[in-house]
Amino acid sequence: MKRIIAISLISVLIIGLLTCTILGAPKKKPDTFHLGVLLPFTGTFAAVAKTQEQGALLAVDEINEKGGLNMPWGKVKIKTTVMDDEADINVGIRRFRYLRDQKVDAVVGQTWAAVSLAINELCKRDSFPYFPVNVAPLDSFKKGTLADCTFAAGYTPWTVGYMAASAAINDLGKKKIYFLGRSDSWGWDIQAGVETAAKEYGGTIIGRDEVSQGTSDFSTVLAKVKAAKPDVFISAQFGGDAIALLKQCYDMGLNKEMTIFNSFVTNVVAKGLPAEARDGIYGMTYFYYDMTGFKDQETVKLAAEYSKRFIDKYGTPPDAYATIAYIATQQLFQAVETARSFEPKAIQKAITDNPDFMSVKGPGKWRKDHEPVYEYAGFLVRGKGPKEQTHEWDLFEVVSVQGGEKVFPTLKSLGY
Repeated sequence: MKRIIAISLISVLIIGLLTCTILGAPKKKPDTFHLGVLLPFTGTFAAVAKTQEQGALLAVDEINEKGGLNMPWGKVKIKTTVMDDEADINVGIRRFRYLRDQKVDAVVGQTWAAVSLAINELCKRDSFPYFPVNVAPLDSFKKGTLADCTFAAGYTPWTVGYMAASAAINDLGKKKIYFLGRSDSWGWDIQAGVETAAKEYGGTIIGRDEVSQGTSDFSTVLAKVKAAKPDVFISAQFGGDAIALLKQCYDMGLNKEMTIFNSFVTNVVAKGLPAEARDGIYGMTYFYYDMTGFKDQETVKLAAEYSKRFIDKYGTPPDAYATIAYIATQQLFQAVETARSFEPKAIQKAITDNPDFMSVKGPGKWRKDHEPVYEYAGFLVRGKGPKEQTHEWDLFEVVSVQGGEKVFPTLKSLGY
């Protein structure tokens, strides 16, 4: 009997060894999650890219401080490789491919939409978790454009324009609009959103102009705006262009004759203005760090806690684009933990099956177009002048909020 048992045990051992030889040893579970961060640290968007990097890395730190990602086989630390895409399509593609060759498990990044769209095309051919952190053109979200595992935490310029006009008309009571666009998809999409909201809420666009990115002298356009006498002057200019425009509005006295409204404003723009020129201007922003007085106390608490962590780490409050990157990276990690896997299809399914989430800017929900609808998509802010400002970063007051499905393009219009 003992001899029979011994022979049986030996047989089981031999079969097991043969199985391992034929099928291979069980795959080792990864002990790190490798995240690529790819942003334009040189060139036009360098200042914005730096804040995006800070947002992404803060989200990484928060997970690592808790021991890592919660995976079925234990805690998994996150390591990062940060690279520069130089706001150049060829460089961006080359460095994205390098990151994939280095076996990164996902990539977050991009400020310039052209680079993110090129990378997305690579992800369509070979499924890969990619979370762009910019404000991408409306056409990016049309059915069949984004790869299965590409999810964009920002929204489109169309939404920026819609929110700006809606806030100007409904919150500020300004119905006669002069609009200054930009001669590219950013400007055209913002204009389309402004026109849609104006038509819906009874506004009238009494004048339109557009200029190219990089324009520094707006005097000719502003003379026409002054002569038209609108209730509100809404502009699509961003970054350095917005700073130049808003300074010239102040120098030419437009601030005294009409409401000046920069459609998508950031701390960087506000800091670039003299306090007198910032006084009383309005704009929409994705996130503002000081939510004092806002109606949703849970969101106020989350925003304050996040802002404190950011200030403690970097010495300045988080900007809008830092927060897009922070939320995108958080959402990636949440999907990985929910999927219990690093595989792209599992991550995609985790988001699709669990679309609702809470963020530092309030509740959000992923749609079929891989764009999140935020309950508080944009905050209407008013610039503070020298008499109101209490410290260096006391730049704005939050006045109201725009959000929900109504400020996003319909899924039907995107082909769904």
